[in-house]
Amino acid sequence: MAEEEIPMETDAIALEDSEDTNVTDVEISSLIGFVQDCYNRAEDYRYQDEERWTRAYRNYRGLYGPDVQFTEAEKSRVFIKVTKTKTLAAYGQIVDVLFANNKFPLSIEPTELPEGVVADVNFDPQKPEVPADIPSPYGFAGDGRNIPPGATEKTLIEMLGPLRDKLQDVEGLEKGAGKTPTAITFSPAMIAAKSMQKKIHDQLEESGANKHLRSTAFEMSLFGTGVIKGPFAVDKEYPNWNEEGEYDPVFRTIPQVSHVSVWNFYPDPDANNMDEAQFVVERHKMSRTQLRSLKKRPYFRSTVIDEVIDMGENYSKKYWEDDLSDYAPEHGVDRFEVLEYWGTIDVGLLEENDVNIPDELKDFDELQANIWICNNRLLRVVLNPFKPAKIPYHASPYELNPYSFFGVGIAENMDDTQTLMNGFMRMAVDNAVLSGNLIVEVDETNLVPGQDLSLYPGKVFRRQGGAPGQAIFGTKFPNVSSENMMLFDKARVLADESTGFPSYAHGQTGIQGVGRTASGISMLMNAAAGGTKSVIKNVDDYLLRPLGEGFFRFNMQFDFDPEIKGDLEVKARGTESLMANEVRSQRLMQFLGVASNPALAPFAKFQYVIREIAKSLDLDPDKVTNNMDEAALQAELLKGFQQTLPEQPPVAGADPNDPTGAGGGTIGVGQAPVPGEQGFSANGQGTNQQAEAVGEQQAVAPLQ
Repeated sequence: MAEEEIPMETDAIALEDSEDTNVTDVEISSLIGFVQDCYNRAEDYRYQDEERWTRAYRNYRGLYGPDVQFTEAEKSRVFIKVTKTKTLAAYGQIVDVLFANNKFPLSIEPTELPEGVVADVNFDPQKPEVPADIPSPYGFAGDGRNIPPGATEKTLIEMLGPLRDKLQDVEGLEKGAGKTPTAITFSPAMIAAKSMQKKIHDQLEESGANKHLRSTAFEMSLFGTGVIKGPFAVDKEYPNWNEEGEYDPVFRTIPQVSHVSVWNFYPDPDANNMDEAQFVVERHKMSRTQLRSLKKRPYFRSTVIDEVIDMGENYSKKYWEDDLSDYAPEHGVDRFEVLEYWGTIDVGLLEENDVNIPDELKDFDELQANIWICNNRLLRVVLNPFKPAKIPYHASPYELNPYSFFGVGIAENMDDTQTLMNGFMRMAVDNAVLSGNLIVEVDETNLVPGQDLSLYPGKVFRRQGGAPGQAIFGTKFPNVSSENMMLFDKARVLADESTGFPSYAHGQTGIQGVGRTASGISMLMNAAAGGTKSVIKNVDDYLLRPLGEGFFRFNMQFDFDPEIKGDLEVKARGTESLMANEVRSQRLMQFLGVASNPALAPFAKFQYVIREIAKSLDLDPDKVTNNMDEAALQAELLKGFQQTLPEQPPVAGADPNDPTGAGGGTIGVGQAPVPGEQGFSANGQGTNQQAEAVGEQQAVAPLQ
């Protein structure tokens, strides 16, 4: 994992430090009011979404809401948590895609026509120079280095980008891939892409992206929308002890990501996705310690933070927080409510509040800024440091709702079927209880007055002397629970169809037909995966690719390592991971068999095929496969090893010309004896004669 410090340009990170402006909070109250107004508008707009999320959470937990009213006749309160089962199945599939082969499904590749870095360059150390005294039959041959018209070796070297310093002394440099057996080919664009890809993967690993992405995937499956924030710069503390044994930590600025709960995410109400959003407000619930820790981050106003802490906690719970909490509603929260704003602000509003605007930005009507407020105090004002200026939040829908920012999740899709399943199951339980017990009818005129009419085993009732007829009657209630369970199964089938996750996908047994075999199960699972391709595509388009592009822009702006620079593009590979491994492996093996044809072998990229086969088997290709140089070396080692092996003696009786290796020589067909001839015995006699005949045939056959 890379631990080098990323050099930062101060002017690019923060163009204005509010602590140095000497502006009071009274003077900038309009700026605080602007942020508060955006927050209030976003909160009012998503009220219906909060109700949907609350209902989804109750269905996941198996809790009845206050809108469910039970009658006196309904005794059962059972809740069948099918919503939880479906949600966890969807969550598990998304996690499998995000962390296939223990790697993020993100790749960095050169563009089709990379600018600033040539795609390929080669030189041949054994290529002879063209003698000057031999005229070329095609006219002037130049220096024999196949440099493009108008170019020189110097200009070509300047196009190499990251490899410029390493190859400037190489003679005979040519553009393109080498076409001779001894030619050495370099791919500067590909090298830059792989270096950038490794850099981003290391940064994601170091920032704990695994944990944050899993939380995002869970809320995405349950509520319909998952939100992640990043990258944003933080100063990470690395433990270090000096020579005297004293703790002397090292702080390095690194890009960070963080999961943002959908409950604390308030986007622009007029936007349907993050590309259309003008602003985003994140609501933080902070303790005193967390609030004080903000003073360690750049451009936070330390004096104002101390003032806010002295004012006391100001956090007030929302109505939905009581529904999500297992504690009593009276339970208070000793926390601070901090609002973080990211979005566009009118330049006039900033200048009106004496916020310094750089000269190169004064011609803009709007600028993006990051503003933190708490207790009507301004904690931070920073212009968006990223170029291009983009809001560092990424929201991915589970199922896209084209007319709303927030998507549709598993719980909402099966809300009605969950209600039906609960109702049918409660009816079945209540009916089973009624039918399993007698309904007793008592004629009290035939009993001695004053007796206890409760029933229990061994109970004795005293009758009136001489009273006619039966005093106690038992009636059995009809059992119709089987009909209720049939309706329950129908509702469960509807839940499978509405969510796209059939029951066999999460371990249901008792599957009939094609699902009783391993290949049948594989076929059914592949068919089920086809219904979730749109979900994984949303993960690629709205989560993985924007997150990868954010890290790419971060490194291009703040990391000065030339090895990672180039005209590159980010690609999300989540959809590719969805294909069943066994099916993908079979297709790769089929292709490998076709490519083994000597006529087609030169056109196949065997290294790529071998790596993909390793991935389909859930193996790390970097650990189990060799590159081209390692493969050539290993081939030579195996060749030498085979030459040192002693020659194996031939197997007794084996035919060296037998391609099957079965041995035993060539056996003649011969003819079976027929009745009446020598060697035939209908009662088992003559067996020895038959054996001798077969032996003669085997001995004569090789001579034929």
